[in-house]
Amino acid sequence: MRNIGIMAHIDAGKTTTTERILFYTGKSHRIGEVDDGEAIMDWMEQEQERGITIQSAATTTYWNKYQINIIDTPGHVDFTAEVERSLRVLDGAIAIFDAVRGVEPQTETVWRQASRYNVPCVGYVNKMDRIGADFYFVLEDVKNKLKINTVALQLPIGKESSFQGVIDLIEMKEIHWDKEGVMSTRIISPEREAEARNWREKLIDALSGVSDIVTEKYLAGEELDADLIRAELRKAVIKRELLPMFTGSSKRNMGVQPLIDAIVHYLPAPDEAVIAIGHHVKKEEDIQIPCDQKGQPIGLVFKIQNDREAGSLCYVRMYSGVFSSGSSVYNVGKKKRERVNRILRMHSNKSDPMDSLAAGDIGVIIGMKLAQTGDTISSEGWPVLLERMQFPEPVISISIEPKTISDQDKLKDILAILSKEDPTFSIRENEETGQLIISGMGELHLDVLVTRILKDYKLSAKVGNPQVTYRESINKANERSEFFTKTIAGKENAAGITLRVEPAQRGSGNKYICAVKAGTGRNEIPAEIFEAIERGVNGALASGIMMGYPCIDITATVIDIQYSELTGTGFAFEACASMAFDEACRTANPILLEPIMAVDLVCPHEFVGEVMSLVTQRGGQILSMNSKADIDEIKTQAPMEKMFGFMTSLRSVSQGRATFNMEFSHFEKKSER
Repeated sequence: MRNIGIMAHIDAGKTTTTERILFYTGKSHRIGEVDDGEAIMDWMEQEQERGITIQSAATTTYWNKYQINIIDTPGHVDFTAEVERSLRVLDGAIAIFDAVRGVEPQTETVWRQASRYNVPCVGYVNKMDRIGADFYFVLEDVKNKLKINTVALQLPIGKESSFQGVIDLIEMKEIHWDKEGVMSTRIISPEREAEARNWREKLIDALSGVSDIVTEKYLAGEELDADLIRAELRKAVIKRELLPMFTGSSKRNMGVQPLIDAIVHYLPAPDEAVIAIGHHVKKEEDIQIPCDQKGQPIGLVFKIQNDREAGSLCYVRMYSGVFSSGSSVYNVGKKKRERVNRILRMHSNKSDPMDSLAAGDIGVIIGMKLAQTGDTISSEGWPVLLERMQFPEPVISISIEPKTISDQDKLKDILAILSKEDPTFSIRENEETGQLIISGMGELHLDVLVTRILKDYKLSAKVGNPQVTYRESINKANERSEFFTKTIAGKENAAGITLRVEPAQRGSGNKYICAVKAGTGRNEIPAEIFEAIERGVNGALASGIMMGYPCIDITATVIDIQYSELTGTGFAFEACASMAFDEACRTANPILLEPIMAVDLVCPHEFVGEVMSLVTQRGGQILSMNSKADIDEIKTQAPMEKMFGFMTSLRSVSQGRATFNMEFSHFEKKSER
């Protein structure tokens, strides 16, 4: 079995390549084209209309007795959560590079995500038939920008319109394809033999740097057979020491079959991948979870999708053991038991029923009502939590309201479904105006979500202009003692708390610490009181200090708790903690933080001056510039509030030839511009 993803910059050919893989493995009987809106993996109406991937789609196919679970991920930075959660559960990935552009901005982002989860990769240089295609330039670009040793396993025969096949450097044969993509091999022609031998030497040299067996045989002058090279290369790929590079043109049905072989040859099976680490809740210790079907059952919910008939489709990656349909599972984080009604094997938006889901596999469980993205499901006797996924903060907001009062509840229900599906989408109600405010990763992200509300759910709504989502924090440490008392139904509820707040390093996030121990005997403080205090502080962090924006980078420490078993209640301590936090922060020099975006621009040489001028006019800072053959790449940072409508201005100064990629970088104190 192989669990793999396909990742790259937007328009590098991820979905096109996936469609070919499905066709050549016999999963589909015709090739779906993205340009015609007929790609199997882009099943959403909006994906077909826009020609982009919005949601990661999962499918399973078979190649030479191997089961390959594939997740096709979006390339657009606004849907980075889809990539993040896919890479979290995958064992390997194909990184696709454009033969003309090389490493593009979003390629660097997804590579960082793959590195964070130690996902081994193989590289594929696509679009060799395009004008300006250069395989050797891409090899160097990947090596320099992604800081990984690349090894060519294939060389292109020709390029641009004369691209006709590849040379396999392991078997030392030429591979050619006809128009239907039927593959044939032949011996290397004499005029290409010298170059092929030169590059095979480079391959052996790179491999000997990471393999003692290859070094010994090479120094002894022994001939290296293909199976040994593949076996040693596989070890190096799994350790992320080498990135083997393949090439082709997926649109012209060239280069795909060797890429499918590479998935089997070089990417790890679930039991060869990095062993998952879990935290045992009761023992308070980290434990290793080997991929074993006979082990304790444990899986990670990495995606939720709403289905009108079936309810929540919970995409689950199993790490150990087996879950069977009709059984019950334990949601470790929620501390609730859930039922597995049905298990499905997904093929894009279609499905086949399964009896069980075993270690290493990916499937969909129907019946779990409470599960959310990142939840761990296990058994009650073995409460182990897997590491949660980290998602970036939403930085752009719009107001939305139904056209009729009667649709108010329906809109809230739809938004609740969408926020459960998408962890980078959040909803809040403006307390002063009563407006619903929805927040997302960018203008395209919100546009897609609003279109789903209007079209898919057929609800008429009025949408406001985009607004920046700010954050609040503090500039100095402060301490506050607060006492709360209230009589309800003749019973006194009282609580006393001393709380200290301190500014944390920017970007480190919020931290809650309780320095008070439970005590013993009559002085013992119940666990529910500690839970109530933590709830109160977390609630106050979410509701802001002065302007109602969420707080970030604050460390809150509970120093003292005044508890009486006669009057102390969870309700009183939750309210008291919230009040103590608010009062402590108000006198700790609160500040407003604005989102700063990392903006990567690509433009032809002749427009670089106008483009840089446009960025500086909008308060941006130029960080670096890199010239390629036909374009310049400019890396900048700019405040989010100045970037609305930037696409229109960029098109006008570059005659529509410049493009940009924008993602959240960090928060910093709002400047008075």
